[in-house]
Amino acid sequence: MGCTSCASGTGGQPRGCKNNGTCGTDGCNKLTVFDWLSNMSLPAEIEPFNAVEVRFKNGRKHFYQTHPEFTVVIGDVVVTEAENGHDVGIVTLTGELVRVQMQKKKEDLDTTKLPKLYRKATQKDVDYWQSLREKEAEVQKRSREIAMHLGLEMKISDVEYQGDGSKVTFYYTAEGRVDFRQLIKDLARAFHTRIEMKQIGFRQEAARLGGIGSCGRELCCSTWLTDFRSVSTSAARYQQLALNPQKLAGQCGKLKCCLNYELDVYLESLDSFPKLDTKIKTENGLAMCQKIDVFRNLMWYSYVENGMKWYEITVEKVKEMIEKNNKGELIKALEDYAEEEDLGDEVLFSDATSQDSLTRFDAPKKTSKNRRSRSRKKQGKKRDNEKATSKQGASNKNPQVKNKKRNKGKRRNPNSK
Repeated sequence: MGCTSCASGTGGQPRGCKNNGTCGTDGCNKLTVFDWLSNMSLPAEIEPFNAVEVRFKNGRKHFYQTHPEFTVVIGDVVVTEAENGHDVGIVTLTGELVRVQMQKKKEDLDTTKLPKLYRKATQKDVDYWQSLREKEAEVQKRSREIAMHLGLEMKISDVEYQGDGSKVTFYYTAEGRVDFRQLIKDLARAFHTRIEMKQIGFRQEAARLGGIGSCGRELCCSTWLTDFRSVSTSAARYQQLALNPQKLAGQCGKLKCCLNYELDVYLESLDSFPKLDTKIKTENGLAMCQKIDVFRNLMWYSYVENGMKWYEITVEKVKEMIEKNNKGELIKALEDYAEEEDLGDEVLFSDATSQDSLTRFDAPKKTSKNRRSRSRKKQGKKRDNEKATSKQGASNKNPQVKNKKRNKGKRRNPNSK
């Protein structure tokens, strides 16, 4: 989530382009919508739609009324109307596409009922807004300490200051109902401002915090997903997935939203399959379905008495056997309808790296002949040195042997007596 010149800086702000998240490419923004009508001119008889979409912290968006003579573009920092004050946000959408978004979200198209957009933010407004954003981390930490002191079973996941600093909104998650009346009094006494508490779900919490999913991409809920549909374990069953909570659960602790992406395709394909609980009557006994393959239109059946051996049968042949059972006929055996696996010359696996043995690293290294000869010479020299040192030590211990060697080495003088 960033343009080519942006990167994460101190305090979570972008660095590189120095626009602090207000660049026209919307690379630093979350849940942005591409304005595919921006380069199209309106007919002469149609007036421009005087409403804009403004984004606040962590994807919170609202629609605001603009004056016809007041022109804003995507990426402008603007001052908007708020309850008992004003707020500061970034324009994310303008023009006719705002009308489409309002229809999609079932909003009233009467722009006179929308709150007003006052003006573009000045540098003073932006500086004060940034100073409030820097205080949010410390406020969140202090609010958690107060909630723990009161013994409330809740988690304050995020804090948002209004643009003028007159109100602080605390977003929290909890399993049940929480009585936070005393908490509001303590927070108002600690921060000297109006307090608003909003309970959000675990999916909304993950969307506000963001993160990286198991697929390696950013979370869908924090980038483009706007509606959170319910996800059940039946979606995993229809797709023949293992019911492993560690793999099916996302960072929010709930089932992953992506389980619903391909569910309609699976349901459409399963309409051509017979019911999985239908048993086939054969002369060898009842046969029941063990597994299906949606992509290859195959089903695996086994006898009830011998469930270890499965037979691969196509969907057409299974329907044929069920039709015979409905007529009162018994099937001779599943072997007559099973598909024969004829691999032929088909290569199922090819080793591209020429690493055939999995235990290739466990095998001892082979030494060459030169290394062996060198090692033998070294060992021979070592033995000779050891023998020499042993003889020298023995002669040092016996002084007679030492004197004989010394006299033997001297030349005899003939004039000596």
